[in-house]
Amino acid sequence: MGLGNPGPQFERTRHNVGALWVRELADRWGINLVPDAKFKGDIGRGIVAGQDVRLLLPGTFMNLSGDSVGSVVRFYKLDVEEVLVAYDEMAFEPGSVRLKQGGGDNGHHGLQSVRNGCGNMEGFHRLRIGVGHPGEKSRVTAYLTQVKMPQNEVELIVSALGIPDAVLTNMIKGDWQAAMNVLHAGSDPAVENKEE
Repeated sequence: MGLGNPGPQFERTRHNVGALWVRELADRWGINLVPDAKFKGDIGRGIVAGQDVRLLLPGTFMNLSGDSVGSVVRFYKLDVEEVLVAYDEMAFEPGSVRLKQGGGDNGHHGLQSVRNGCGNMEGFHRLRIGVGHPGEKSRVTAYLTQVKMPQNEVELIVSALGIPDAVLTNMIKGDWQAAMNVLHAGSDPAVENKEE
C-alpha cells in the first residue's frame, strides 16, 4: 500500500513518496493498477520477485487512507502482518529507506488512518521512506504537501526505492529480518534505536 494524496497538484510532493514506490513497483513488474470503487483506490495483482502480490494506491486523501486499506484487508481477509504500508518519514534524510513492524504513528495521520482501518491493529509492516525535515514544525505541512521536491532529492529517493529483487523476495515471504539486514546496512544504530 503506497500512501499519498490524489491529484496532479500533489505529484512530486514528499507526502506522496509511498505512492511513488508502489507506482515504480507496478511499472517494474508490469502490474496494471486499475481504479476500483469498492477499494477506493487503484489496485493491481501480479508477480513481484516470484511472489503473488496485490498493490494498492488509495484514492483517498492521506488522512483517510485507512478507508481504502481497510477495505482491501477485510475483503481479502488479510492478516494485518501481511500488509506493508509505504509512506514518507521525516526522521530520515532523503535516500534512506527503513523497515519496521508495528509501533506508533509518530503523528503521521495516514498511519493513524490505516491503523483505524485495520481495526486498530498496529502489526502491519512499514516501509519508511526518508524525506527529511524542514527544521521548523510550522513549516511541516507545506514541506510535505505543497512544496515540490527538487530534482536531486527525487533522484536520491528513487534510487533508494530501487530495492533489489532478493530483498523484495524476503519482504514478501515475511523474512523481514533478512530484508532489514540489507536495507539498514550502514545506518547509524543510535538513530535507529532512537526512532524505534
